[in-house]
Amino acid sequence: MGNCASPQYTKEVVVGGRNWISTTKIVHTDGRLQEFRQPIRASNVLSLNPNSFLCCAESMYIGCHLPQVPDEEELQLGQLYFLIPLSKSNIPLSLQELCSLASKADASLSQLDKGLAPKKTLPFLDRCGTEILGQRSSVL
Repeated sequence: MGNCASPQYTKEVVVGGRNWISTTKIVHTDGRLQEFRQPIRASNVLSLNPNSFLCCAESMYIGCHLPQVPDEEELQLGQLYFLIPLSKSNIPLSLQELCSLASKADASLSQLDKGLAPKKTLPFLDRCGTEILGQRSSVL
């Protein structure tokens, strides 16, 4: 096994004329980024992080509880996930917390390949920015 990526488990993406392999990305509570080039079950990640749960970035909405990725689910290539402390599992997501997570993800992803991989605008960054702009314009 080692560090090889089997073609049957990787997805090649062409962006801006460059080929790169899509990975599953996990942002840890300390902001560290972990990548997997092959599918991995949530339970494998959670076994090393027993006081946390996984949440897919595309499933985060302000004012809603963060949906936990089931243990048996296979994490998807090309997706971004967050490890969230279990203590936050029953608390609705606030704008402030969403922005904090977005900031961690942005910092982690900006370190990734230093420009070799295309930068993707993440959906929660857009929602976060929209909310902030909406708040500012209503105050003005």
